Amino acid sequence: MTTSPSTTDTTTLRIGHSPDPDDAFMWYPLANFVGPDGHRYTPKIDTKGYEFVHVLEDIQSLNVRSAKAELEITAISIHQYPYVAKDYALTSCGSSMGDGYGPMIVAPQKLDIADLKGKRIAIPGERTTAWLSFQLLLKEHGLSKDDITFENVMFDEIIPKVVAGQYDAGLIIHEGQITYENQGLELVVDLGKWWTDSRELPLPLGGNCIRRDVGGGDPKEIGKVCRILLDSIEFALTHREEAVKFALNWARDMGSDLADEFVGMYVNEWT
Repeated sequence: MTTSPSTTDTTTLRIGHSPDPDDAFMWYPLANFVGPDGHRYTPKIDTKGYEFVHVLEDIQSLNVRSAKAELEITAISIHQYPYVAKDYALTSCGSSMGDGYGPMIVAPQKLDIADLKGKRIAIPGERTTAWLSFQLLLKEHGLSKDDITFENVMFDEIIPKVVAGQYDAGLIIHEGQITYENQGLELVVDLGKWWTDSRELPLPLGGNCIRRDVGGGDPKEIGKVCRILLDSIEFALTHREEAVKFALNWARDMGSDLADEFVGMYVNEWT
């Protein structure tokens, strides 16, 4: 879904992000469109002559678009970034870090890592950091992706399809990490916890990139855009209640308290 700006007298920058609460929370101050709730949102901060058009797509789709350098600003999986670094600069804000938590493998019953061999698993995309970290985990257990059957599935369809028995297990991201138990699923492994426990570091999941030709490729102009993004995050954090209310437009199976908890996982001091 792409939301159109209300004016054309400013420089337009398309900002791609996932339709999930944490991204919506971060970029709420840049919103200039009618939301799903019917409310007309306008920017809450000085956008310094830029008009931000929100392009809402799942992270795998944004990863694919980044390979074509389509969007001026985009969320991106850290796994994908080395492939597009020639076209995009990674910003110093807006990252998603799993500090003792992160993507999860879930299944209808208790399983060990070894039990995944031969299983059919739904994943949210082959260039997601979730999939890369899953492969690293498999390797540490003497397995590889060749020992499982995996298929790309839209992130918000993974849990329903695992529950329906279409897959033996699912690799989940976004808010599914705190709602999967409501669907009767069991945790196989929390990849973020595994990473932090084994490396004593947070797991870098996603980041934000600015295309290197923005502002004619002037580093000062790119820096100005990055400052706007940081201002947006800081405004959301200091106006948390209203930003969470906005984020609820994209919170599946979550009330305000749960959405606030999820936002806090991925919009914090690391961001």
